[in-house]
Amino acid sequence: MADPASYRPTDIPEEPGVYRFYNKSDKVIYVGKAKNLKNRLSSYFGSNLAQKTYRMVHEAVRVDWTIVNTELEALALEFAWIKQYHPTYNVQFKDDKSYPYLAISLEDEFPRIFITRKEKRSGLKYFGPYTNAWALRNTYEVLLKVFPVRSCSAGNFQRAQRSKRQCLLGDIGKCAAPCVGWVTPEEHKAIAYKLDAFMEAGMEDLVPTMRTEMELASQREEFERAARIRDQIESFEKAQRSTQGNLSDDLDGDFIAIHEEGLHAAGSIFIIRRGSIKGSRSWIVDQERTLEGDDQYGSLLFSIYGDGTTEIPSLIHINGEPSDREALGEWLTSIAGHKVTIKVPQRGEKVELLETVERNAHYALVQFMSKRATDAAVSGKALIELEEQLELPRTPLRIECYDISNISGTSVVASMVVFEDGLAKKSEYRRFAIDTTTATDDTRAMHQVITRRMKRLIADRQVNHSEVAETGGKLSKFAYPPQLIVVDGGAPQVAAAQRALDELGITDVALVGLAKRLEEVWLPNSSDPLILPRTSEGMYLLQRVRDEAHRFAITFHRSKRSKVMLESLLDEIPQLGESRRAALLERFGSVTAIRKATLAELETTPGIGSTIAGIIYSHLEKLSTPAIDMETGEIVGS
Repeated sequence: MADPASYRPTDIPEEPGVYRFYNKSDKVIYVGKAKNLKNRLSSYFGSNLAQKTYRMVHEAVRVDWTIVNTELEALALEFAWIKQYHPTYNVQFKDDKSYPYLAISLEDEFPRIFITRKEKRSGLKYFGPYTNAWALRNTYEVLLKVFPVRSCSAGNFQRAQRSKRQCLLGDIGKCAAPCVGWVTPEEHKAIAYKLDAFMEAGMEDLVPTMRTEMELASQREEFERAARIRDQIESFEKAQRSTQGNLSDDLDGDFIAIHEEGLHAAGSIFIIRRGSIKGSRSWIVDQERTLEGDDQYGSLLFSIYGDGTTEIPSLIHINGEPSDREALGEWLTSIAGHKVTIKVPQRGEKVELLETVERNAHYALVQFMSKRATDAAVSGKALIELEEQLELPRTPLRIECYDISNISGTSVVASMVVFEDGLAKKSEYRRFAIDTTTATDDTRAMHQVITRRMKRLIADRQVNHSEVAETGGKLSKFAYPPQLIVVDGGAPQVAAAQRALDELGITDVALVGLAKRLEEVWLPNSSDPLILPRTSEGMYLLQRVRDEAHRFAITFHRSKRSKVMLESLLDEIPQLGESRRAALLERFGSVTAIRKATLAELETTPGIGSTIAGIIYSHLEKLSTPAIDMETGEIVGS
């Protein structure tokens, strides 16, 4: 890493401008703008830098700058250089998915209409994006009937010209067939311009006209034509309904919102025209190396409008205040050719709509994170990072995480979630009802649940695995030891869990705690926490495991919860295998009924016998846990 003092510039002008940091490969790694270059650049060479800023200035080997006259010029040049260089440390939003557009090649001799998801290019006019591909397809089919513009590829068009034979679309009335001279190039262009005008104006004028034509056709007893027009109207209205909500007719503009969650963020846009949602789209921000304090709103606006192909309305509503709203408005005005105003609504319908847009951004972020979580390469990298950062003796291929939760302030439960190879293994999730007579706080509850889980592990280790395999049986899901235990909490919870491991003589299982407030990683017998890089995949995996344990502890879906709590209770009874559990459930139906059963009733259960019945009865009698209401899934008093 370079020493920033080695390239610290002198005689920096006190003028507005744009600056670039370069690494040793002469690649631009950061672009920024400033009203005063001297003040801004000097701040990068101080002693108290934020983590990612520190990393950037130590990776850089030189910095240069360009003086401009106004803040608007600085903003435009900054966006241009970000687009040109794709700097590593700048905020850059990535489109989370591709949406279909309707495109018309009006500049061609024979204009063509088609649906595309490809990157926009000059010479084409785009309408969209459309969030519902089926709605666009319906609209497209009807448009070809009403405005029979060429929709075939260049190869098919030239082949028809050579053979003097129109294609099927011409035969069924979905193309005016300029390839064989049914219409002149001028007439065909006129149809294309009418289609363009219709798409610009919307469906309001066309549908009443089509209804009139349908009625006239019906009066003339042209029933087939009337039916075709009726179907066209229905398709138009279906496509229109798919993009309309309960919005005011005079609502117009683009509505943009950003949702942030930890180190991740997403942005979404709703395109509103005359009270109708014409399209929506989402972007994911790449913040792995983004410098602290960078303006995300400016970066998102640049991602949306910077390529010059997206229509810029007169009003843009956003859900937060950008650092330089006026300069952004001037920049958008300069490329739009008309006045563009950026507003931050404070109340009313627009605020409610922005909340909906933000929910869409949140959903896009959830989808992105879910895809990332199931990426095997990312999971493998996270496991290796944890092995190195926590100095584990082996890669933690099986991770178990425990969380303690109070239910309605009365009952206490613990959750156990399992991750194997970095991915959740939900079939092995468990909940434990805590004996509150001995566990009066979270630390004692943590000690109790770790003790119970590890006792079962010790018992299962004494089972002859080969004999189980020979008899066609299955090992208990508790028979597989974790390489890493994660507890939700700080030093007290880690100490309690470690005490449980020590009491049982278990030394081959690593243990850490993850505290929520500052995301500190606590190790046993350590007075200070370990701070992992917040952008590391290992840290992200720990957070995901901890959050999943918390979610599982507090989310009580009836069927899943009752099943898991039932299995957890029966799993802990010694010598109670899968077949015996099934026999008990078949006879009694619920854990509540089993708890109420007499010893004699247990003994007469097929496959149980007096010895096993005594073990079950004794275990349930000693376990002063709340009962489970199998109908509602709630934990209730015994």
